[in-house]
Amino acid sequence: MNGEFEILNEFVENIKLDIQDKENQMDKRLLTIQDISCVGQCSLTVALPIISACGIEAGILPGALLSNHTAPGFSGWTFRDLTEEMPSILERWKKEHVDFDAFYTGYVTEPQIPYILEIMKETSRPGALRIVDPAMADNGKLYPGFKDDFPSKMAELCKNADYILPNLTEAALLLGKEYVASGYTKDYIIQLSKELHALGAKNVILTGVSFEAGKLGVSVYNGSDIDFYFTERLNVAMHGTGDVYSSAFAGALLRGKTALQAAKIAADFTVESIKQTIPDKDHWYGVKFEKALPELIKALEA
Repeated sequence: MNGEFEILNEFVENIKLDIQDKENQMDKRLLTIQDISCVGQCSLTVALPIISACGIEAGILPGALLSNHTAPGFSGWTFRDLTEEMPSILERWKKEHVDFDAFYTGYVTEPQIPYILEIMKETSRPGALRIVDPAMADNGKLYPGFKDDFPSKMAELCKNADYILPNLTEAALLLGKEYVASGYTKDYIIQLSKELHALGAKNVILTGVSFEAGKLGVSVYNGSDIDFYFTERLNVAMHGTGDVYSSAFAGALLRGKTALQAAKIAADFTVESIKQTIPDKDHWYGVKFEKALPELIKALEA
């Protein structure tokens, strides 16, 4: 009799393992929420192809529609705010039983944040991840159009995130600190990470970290330990690299990589995207990330 029970138990355990394997192999679905600039290689026109190349189904929720991005180089742009569409889209998704394994937010505006939090709450699959790129500032300044109190609103979105990916300007603004451009120490980065974690984010990935000339990288803090990864610093400034990085990070994370592995993959991919762009002096509005996608796919399969 004991032998029969052992065979039965083994059979049940095998079924459980088979079910778990199938669950692990199920395709992941991510929703990315940010604006869509029709030309300019940023925001959704970057996120959708990169996440798709990672083998992750990407749903989109555009917060605004622009003819092109707003960085210097274009003389102007068209703009249509899509905030008011968000509640009706959510209601439709609820009726269709649409849900997601992860959410990745980029450039969003203050009125959209309550809607985004509601969408995350109502359409989450069990264990769904929240990845927030608080895209609002760079080089010590808020982007045009954001009021001085916007960082406190963005902090609400970061509060319950599993991963936040601020640059050093955004980190300082989220904490109400003075921006430090250079000359900071490792202890400064650790302290920033701890304070950002105290806002409620589970993992803090700081971008644009540098302790020595010729090196640029990221720090990855999980609430107890911090790791660093550095690549070569390329002496060029190009639009959309933050979106490229965050999209690759989100895609790698959904592929099962650890936060540190995803941070490394995203950093290397961003550098390669810049390198692919440098020879073309007329390509000033973004990076040729498309030409670097084969390297991203190889890194994900390693």
